[in-house]
Amino acid sequence: MTAAAAASGGAVRNLTRGQWRLLLGGTGLGLVGVVCTLAQPVLLGDLIRAAADNRPVVGIVVALVVLFLLDAVLSAAQGCLIGRAGENIVRDARVLLSGKVLRADRAHLDTRRQGDLHTRLVSDTSLMKIALTQSLAQIVLNGLIVVGAVVMMAFTDVWLLLIAVGCLGVAGTGSVWLARALRRAALANREDIGDFGADLQRVLTALTTVKAANAEGREQLRLAESADRARASGNRVTVLNALFTPALNVGLQASLAAVMGIGMARVVSGSISLADFSAFTMYLFYLVSPLVLVFLSIGTYLQGRAAVQRVDELDTLPQEDEHPAGTPAGDPVALPAPPGGHHAVEFRDVSFGYGDRQVLEGVSLTVPARGLTAVVGASGAGKTTVFQLIERFYRPRAGAILLDGRDIAHLPSAEIRGRVGYVQQDNAAMRGTLRENIVYAAPDATEAEIAEAVELAGLTEVVAELPDGLETLLGDQGTGLSGGQRQRLCVARALLQKPDVMLLDEATAHLDSDAEAALRDSLRGIAERCAVVAIAHRISTVAEADRIVVLDEGRVRAVGTHTELLGNDALYRRLAATQFADGPLGGRPVPDPVPGGAQGAVPGSGPVPEPVPAALPDAGAVR
Repeated sequence: MTAAAAASGGAVRNLTRGQWRLLLGGTGLGLVGVVCTLAQPVLLGDLIRAAADNRPVVGIVVALVVLFLLDAVLSAAQGCLIGRAGENIVRDARVLLSGKVLRADRAHLDTRRQGDLHTRLVSDTSLMKIALTQSLAQIVLNGLIVVGAVVMMAFTDVWLLLIAVGCLGVAGTGSVWLARALRRAALANREDIGDFGADLQRVLTALTTVKAANAEGREQLRLAESADRARASGNRVTVLNALFTPALNVGLQASLAAVMGIGMARVVSGSISLADFSAFTMYLFYLVSPLVLVFLSIGTYLQGRAAVQRVDELDTLPQEDEHPAGTPAGDPVALPAPPGGHHAVEFRDVSFGYGDRQVLEGVSLTVPARGLTAVVGASGAGKTTVFQLIERFYRPRAGAILLDGRDIAHLPSAEIRGRVGYVQQDNAAMRGTLRENIVYAAPDATEAEIAEAVELAGLTEVVAELPDGLETLLGDQGTGLSGGQRQRLCVARALLQKPDVMLLDEATAHLDSDAEAALRDSLRGIAERCAVVAIAHRISTVAEADRIVVLDEGRVRAVGTHTELLGNDALYRRLAATQFADGPLGGRPVPDPVPGGAQGAVPGSGPVPEPVPAALPDAGAVR
């Protein structure tokens, strides 16, 4: 059994080995059961001879009853052990492979369909259990019964055996062909079911968008097409399964008919005794059911092998902490500190892209250990990508990213994310209590630390108004809270990490003016303890930053303070101008361009002189 499973793949092979005691125990009990089964026709022949010779038959009858009972007990015990081993394998596979998925390299994982991953971990692992335990056990044990029965039939009467085997051979050849076709059809069916699961998850995760776009009908048709493909491949599996048993039964029925007819003729002629013919016939009957089970189990095993193949592919998912080809392994070495000490974050000529689309090109910037740094730019400039690279969700194609002077390419992901807090743009919250969501990144936080994070994030009044306070249960994706409240929840979660660097991706996007002002006040206090980097479109947030990095088409265009950039950078002035409906910042006019300022104009103003390069701030560092 273990050897057969070994052909399935690395992860599954190792999991099967871990259950060798249960598998061997079940197989051992099954072997004893096989002996009991094969001994029964022998005793039956003795019973017929004893009755014919008028000898006592009580002992033989008792022995037969004991064998029947022992066979039943052994069969049940063998099934329990094999079944338990199968459940253990499935549990271990789900735990191991879900860990592989959770720690998989993000760039590779983005190419996989989440619904298909779900199907592999849930449905395919269940089929894998049947293939690796129940089917293999049936093949091995029933195969031994078949072999033993054939051997005993050969000792009883070779000519009757040849007749039976000839009929069975023809049926067996057809069954083997059907089994191969069944495996191919089963693999295609598992892939189609995985596609349907992926399409369904795609719709469910965007159900609000689907409803708002009146797209229920279109999505139902799309799901129907996917379900039709799964049905078509499933029907092929059903047809092959349906042909499998009748094809085998034709041979079995022909064998029984031939053996019974020829055997009775030989009994009449005296060439074989009635006792031997009865034993032979009983072996033939004992052969029929195990032989059917062997071929059915082969079909089930081949279907399960398709699931095993899909499950085992998850074991090859590239992991985050694996070093890519060409990247030296080993402990990260801190580079010499520049004057003033290491920066909290440093980009050195970093380039990155998604597939063929280049997003960042030669980006160099630094973030000091304290203070608020804002990152601004038009949509698609690469702002969120900068954050995802700092978290090492993706690896740069070129250049290096340093965290406190150490290249994050060589740091464990757990250390990076323990030191970097990240508030996402989409305000991720999960089903569970408000408390569970807040302490998600710091499950050992004290009540005082939780209260401080709630206060700093401006959640105190929200918690007080909820029916169960921090124990209030939230639905999927944080339903039960408004968008702004979910945003503050995520800020509190990041604060509770006590990070060295906090990344805020549009953290004020869903807040009203009062909540935004309160959060800005909190950020000033937080920025005194760690580096805060914020992506923001609201100029009120950007204007209070200690330094601002302007990204344009994947490059650092300019770095400076709000006042400096208003005077020196045309793109920043345009971004700032779009924030006002009635006038410029806070009712104050946008300053006239200073001599040497960058070319550009605020809407409605006159032309700006050509820039003087010496007046521009150094784009390679945050000043």
